[in-house]
Amino acid sequence: MEYRSKIKDKQLDELFEAILKLENIEECYRFFEDICTINELKSISQRLEVAKLLRQEKTYNEIEDETGASTATISRINRALNYGAEGYSLILDRLGYNKK
Repeated sequence: MEYRSKIKDKQLDELFEAILKLENIEECYRFFEDICTINELKSISQRLEVAKLLRQEKTYNEIEDETGASTATISRINRALNYGAEGYSLILDRLGYNKK
């Protein structure tokens, strides 16, 4: 069964196609520094770190101390890990952060 996104549109399709054209980390830095603010990038990378730590079964307090993320953010990411579109799980698996 094919996944159907709730947010799918032409502009997002083009953005994701552009991202898929990036060939290495340097190109990612160049593109994302132009398209996002530093705070947006830090927020996105923080969310991925929180997801990784949740998968490693760290407590909310440990995650808050390590990442500076609020408990509300941690809770949202935990909900996405458990009930979301499985995007976090997909990328964490590919990055080698397997479940405990």
